[in-house]
Amino acid sequence: MKKHFSLFVLILVILSACSSNKTTTDKDSDVVTSNDTLLDNTVNLTNEQLKSANISIGIPVLTSMHKVIKVNGLIDVPPSNILSMSIPMGGYLKNTNLIPGMSVRKGSLMAILEDPSYVQLQQDYLISKSKLEYLESDFNRQKELNATKATSDKVFQLAKSDFESQRYLVKSFSEKLKLIGVDPLLLNENTISRSIKLLSPINGFITKVNVNMGKYITPTDVLFEIIDPSDLHLRLIVFENDATNLRVGDKVSFFTNNNTSKKYFAKVAVITPNINEERTTEVHCHLINENVNLYPGTYANAEIELNDAKVNAVPEEAIVKWENKNFLFQKLSNNSFKLVAVETGMNTNGWVEIKPLQGNQEFVFKNAYTLLMKLKNSGE
Repeated sequence: MKKHFSLFVLILVILSACSSNKTTTDKDSDVVTSNDTLLDNTVNLTNEQLKSANISIGIPVLTSMHKVIKVNGLIDVPPSNILSMSIPMGGYLKNTNLIPGMSVRKGSLMAILEDPSYVQLQQDYLISKSKLEYLESDFNRQKELNATKATSDKVFQLAKSDFESQRYLVKSFSEKLKLIGVDPLLLNENTISRSIKLLSPINGFITKVNVNMGKYITPTDVLFEIIDPSDLHLRLIVFENDATNLRVGDKVSFFTNNNTSKKYFAKVAVITPNINEERTTEVHCHLINENVNLYPGTYANAEIELNDAKVNAVPEEAIVKWENKNFLFQKLSNNSFKLVAVETGMNTNGWVEIKPLQGNQEFVFKNAYTLLMKLKNSGE
């Protein structure tokens, strides 16, 4: 009996030892699993390792930073600086020497047109003006007679009506003459002409010539197109995701394909509050230095600085990436560093915004990936 009892106790001791050994193994397995996860882990270095790692420590710097978006656009001029030349009254083109690219000055001769309708209009004006003088005299005479009751009110009213109607007619002929460039005050029987001169109303250069000698021009035809380049601006195409962040006054820098090393500067002036079918909108920018040698229609590559805020930032090499997340190594002591997840923001000139950030925490600024490799190796 005693022999059986001793054997039973021995079996219990053996089973207890096996169970204890299994528990220890399970705990060791848990430690390995936790070391394989990088979040909230620390790296401890010896003095020799710290020296060979050649790391540097720093505190995030409060710096002025902006986000930059890259867009494309064109050098353009406002609609007020683009002029399509036409003639209110049809006529035949008698003479012009303009070709695209030529510059014109305000008041310079662009073309000469001729047509019998020009003669008829001048004739109608002079006849109406002559008749107006007679009706004005008759009106004044009837007015004096009516004042003394020497004539009836009906006769006076008729004279007044004829005079005013003729005055309106003369005025209308006068305005028509001005439309074709004829000064009514200088018109008389000796200055009647079958041709008229078309003069440039602005300074600029010719971009289109749509006529040729002897062609009949209708009032709806465009003879020439003139562009005044004195008010150049930059027209940019911005996608809807970026458009909502734009503000009037944002800084813009751009260059053209003709000279990529030459930079020009502008400011956002007008943001079109509409998204088109291509999910973009137009942004118009005023050039800071308008005395530039650029042509309307030139393609431009631009960068827009969306804002200029004060943010906490660290050097780019301080950021380490693991599993598509951003981390920093926070200094715990001279030889101990903790891997912490961070949210990054804007990136400018080698510095990255870190947000949010509490207190004057110290982080590894240089050779942070050396610590990451050691942390990964220790977890394997």
